Amino acid sequence: MNLALSDEQEFLKEAAQGALARVATIEAARAAIEDEAQRPDLWPLAVGAGWPGLVIAEQRGGAGLGIFEALLIAEETGRALAGVPLLGLLPATLVLDAARDETCEAVASGERRPVHVPARPAARATDEAWSVDAVTGGGRGPALRARVRGGTAVVSGAAGHVVDAPGADLLTAVAVSESGAPICVVIEAAAKGVSVAPVRSYDATRALAHITLDDAPARVLPVDDAIMARAWYFAQALIAAESLGAVQPCLEMSVAYAQERFTFGRPIGSYQSIKHEIVEILRLMDNARSLQYFAGWSGESAPEEFALAASAARSGAGRALAFASRALINVHGGIGATWEHDAPLFFRRAQVSSRLVGGTHDASSRVASELLASTGTP
Repeated sequence: MNLALSDEQEFLKEAAQGALARVATIEAARAAIEDEAQRPDLWPLAVGAGWPGLVIAEQRGGAGLGIFEALLIAEETGRALAGVPLLGLLPATLVLDAARDETCEAVASGERRPVHVPARPAARATDEAWSVDAVTGGGRGPALRARVRGGTAVVSGAAGHVVDAPGADLLTAVAVSESGAPICVVIEAAAKGVSVAPVRSYDATRALAHITLDDAPARVLPVDDAIMARAWYFAQALIAAESLGAVQPCLEMSVAYAQERFTFGRPIGSYQSIKHEIVEILRLMDNARSLQYFAGWSGESAPEEFALAASAARSGAGRALAFASRALINVHGGIGATWEHDAPLFFRRAQVSSRLVGGTHDASSRVASELLASTGTP
């Protein structure tokens, strides 16, 4: 297994950095806290970069790239705290492409924007089946319900805090049919019975919405359980990549300030407590990057390992960003806790990311369950 980036992958990262550099994303994140209407619409940037078709096959109008490349792009958006709607988009394109759906070309061109409503598959046979993030509270909500009639269905239910849902044209989702089997559906966001209610987020760079369906008409996508589960773990890996990207500027800002800030005649970076904190950011970041690269590799080359790898990446990157964002504030002292510094923006990203799409704790529990099961522990 060679996890060194190829020349093409390095170019993809550089191209993403160049595209994102054209937007003052950090300044926009600060402005959006006061007024979410000032959050820039980065969909045109994503379309111009070709990201909507990233994982759609070339014969359906896409770039035909894989999960590894998608994670590299997500890492760059996280580094810039850019609200590019990839977390909702890419899992949706994964299932649409697997179904060879008629909308793929319009999606790949950016004419239509889909969003996936994340549904968590069961971890063990004793678990409840599919579930979604609840609209209220911190628990899980029941999966959407569907009445199937041939290739169509009517879908009801609710899902909370769906990322990138405001303004989407299509919704892809997992619903449980009358027989108890999961099915994957695609729904027009403007259809009768569909409500997409935007939610104000603590991280103003995130566009979130509660989705409520009341006998909403849908088309059934011909994909199996493995593809539906793969969309969930793809979302886990994408959040991991975004979080890993956000750790890098936390480290860079901490190191720079530790070198330039003097107290008692010496730079604060010479003090052991500051050294240890910064080195811990680096350690956690490198661990998370290894896990991310393994998740990207397994997504294409070892799909049977992707669920565990993506969950481990989510757990490791979530822990890394949680620590790095706090350390960034600690290293800067009083100024780090004020709005005059960018540190609180990264702290907000860490807090919200840790709760979306099941949450970091859910990914950690999934890893623990898998490891215990592999040892035969009940």
